Amino acid sequence: MTRSESTTPGTKGMSLAELLALPAAVDLVTAGRAWGLGRTKSHDLARAGEFPCPVLRLGNAYRVTRADLLRSLGIDPLQVDTSRSPALEGGPDAAA
Repeated sequence: MTRSESTTPGTKGMSLAELLALPAAVDLVTAGRAWGLGRTKSHDLARAGEFPCPVLRLGNAYRVTRADLLRSLGIDPLQVDTSRSPALEGGPDAAA
């Protein structure tokens, strides 16, 4: 998968395939990247209680569940039609 297939050029966001492949919980930086946010902005928003989705504070670490992240982005994994995108069906090499 090329850069242009994975994200919109000029953004720091994640592609739909990357989002759907995330584990059950991710660190705050990864969740921020899905929103197109950098590390510092993600931490600033989490500390202020203004991150775009619910954040779990575990000791000194922040975690975001995949379900909360996808929901906040307006993505319902049960409604995603993978039959229309070869990259979602077979992974990164399927589109090549």
